[in-house]
Amino acid sequence: MTQGDDFEVSVLRLPDGLPRWNLVCDFLRLRREVFIDEMHWDLQTTQAMEFEQYDSPDAVYVVAHHRDRVLGGARLLRTDREIGTGRVRYSYMIRDAHLGHLPGLPADLCEGDPPRTATAWELTRLAVRSARLGADILTATNDFLKREGADTCLFLGFPAFMRMARGMGYDPRPMGKLTGNGDGRFLAFSCGVI
Repeated sequence: MTQGDDFEVSVLRLPDGLPRWNLVCDFLRLRREVFIDEMHWDLQTTQAMEFEQYDSPDAVYVVAHHRDRVLGGARLLRTDREIGTGRVRYSYMIRDAHLGHLPGLPADLCEGDPPRTATAWELTRLAVRSARLGADILTATNDFLKREGADTCLFLGFPAFMRMARGMGYDPRPMGKLTGNGDGRFLAFSCGVI
């Protein structure tokens, strides 16, 4: 957990994070507000939350909050895990888009095969109300990943996200070209854990 002047950033995962899982539920509600209500993305909702297959028991959430009021957050997944039992087994968003498993996301996000290793994690669904929160979430993410023995974090986001990471001292590397769909233009990129 890291603290700012008027908020803190908590890293939550099961089973240890269960006593504060209300923060994850509120983060899923914030994702609905940001991605569906404000940005008009065509995503699934359940019980007023934006929730998908990657919100699995293996997901780790980095949540900025003031007491119990969620201000922003992101989701982390290790790249060597699989989700589901059906014909299509999901791993993580960038890889699954690359394999053509995610209709609506371009398959040309990456020039080569995305990694599948315990030392690489993916951060997606960053939803924040200010750039400062985003920077603090990235700092808490880096600290968590360092403790986990990770060496790489993959991101899928708008080009401004990569510029923000560069401005914070990271060395982001595009994994492919700038691409897009009806929701906007975005980029898959990787950064070393520092």
